[in-house]
Amino acid sequence: MIRVLVVDDSAVMRKLITAALSVDPELEVVGEAGDPLLARDAIKALNPDVITLDVEMPNMNGIDFLERIMRLRPMPVVMISTLTARGTEVSLAALELGAVDCIEKPRGSDAEGFRMIAEKVKMAARARVRPRDSRPVPACAGAFAPNDRIVAIGSSTGGVEALLTLIERLPADCAPTVITQHMPATFTRSFAERLNRTCAATVTEARDGDPLVPGRVYVAPGGERHLEIEGKAQLRCKVTQGDPVSGHSPSVDVLFASVARTVKARSLGVILTGMGRDGALGLKAIRDAGGHTLGQDEATCVVYGMPRAAFEIGAVERQLPLEKLGPAIRNLTNKETER
Repeated sequence: MIRVLVVDDSAVMRKLITAALSVDPELEVVGEAGDPLLARDAIKALNPDVITLDVEMPNMNGIDFLERIMRLRPMPVVMISTLTARGTEVSLAALELGAVDCIEKPRGSDAEGFRMIAEKVKMAARARVRPRDSRPVPACAGAFAPNDRIVAIGSSTGGVEALLTLIERLPADCAPTVITQHMPATFTRSFAERLNRTCAATVTEARDGDPLVPGRVYVAPGGERHLEIEGKAQLRCKVTQGDPVSGHSPSVDVLFASVARTVKARSLGVILTGMGRDGALGLKAIRDAGGHTLGQDEATCVVYGMPRAAFEIGAVERQLPLEKLGPAIRNLTNKETER
C-alpha cells in the first residue's frame, strides 16, 4: 500500500481527494492536514510515502513548505492547486524544487481529474527523491571552442530539475543544443526563460526555421507538436503539428531520430530521467549512426525509466551521474580536447 498524506486548506477538497484516492486499492490515505504546520506534525507522526500539496494555504504557502520538505526530509510530492493550471511560474518553481508533478485541482464534478490524481500519486511513489544540491555551480575549466557536434537531450519526470542542473554547467558558446522535455504547451516558453536566466548560453523555445548555432539551446514547444532538425549546410529547427509518438508530443524519439538522420556521426544524444520508453529507439538510432550517447544513471534519476529502456537495448554508450553529464557534454563538444 502507498501511504498518502493530503494537505489542502479546504476541508471539502481534502474529502474529495481522499475519496478519489481511497477508491484505488494500491493507495491508503493515512492523514489530512489543513495547513503546513499541521502537515509538518503529520509527516513526523504518520511517515507517508507521498504528499499531495496545495499552494495557497494559511501560515505558509505550499512552495515555501515544499522547499523545507526537500531540504529537511526529501519525499515524493504532487502539487495540486488551481495555481498550477494558470501560474506556470509557480508550477516550474515547484518542479525545480523537486516536486514530482504539478496538476490542476479538479472541480467537484471532474471525475477524470480526480482519477488522474491517483495515477500521479502512484507514479510519484516510484520516484527517487534526493536532497537538493545547494552547492554553487563549478566554473567551467579550460579553453572551449565548439566542434561540429549537435547535442540532443530528452527528459520527462524529474527533467525540470535535471535540465537546470545540466544546462547551467554548459559554456556560453556551447554546441548547438536541442531539448525535448515532456511538458504542457503553457509551460515550455516559461521553462526556456527560466533556463535562460540560469545558464551562460542563450535558451529559447524553438521556433520553426530557427538556425542551429553555437551558444544557443532550443526547447521543444509543448502540446501537439514535435521538434526535429533538418538541413545540410545550415541546420534548422523544424516544428510540426503531430500526433503523439511513443505516447508523447513532443516526443524524444522524434527529435533523436531526426538528429541521427541529419547529423549522423556528429550527433551527441543524452537521455535523462523520465517514465516510460520515449527516446530509447531514437537514442539507439544516434548510436547506430556513429554518434555518441550518454544516459543519466539510476542513482541520480527521479525515475529511471527512459534511461533504463535505452540502456537495455544498447542505446547508451556511457551512464553517468547527473552532475557529471554537463562536463561530459562539454568535453565531447570541445574542439580544444581534440588536439
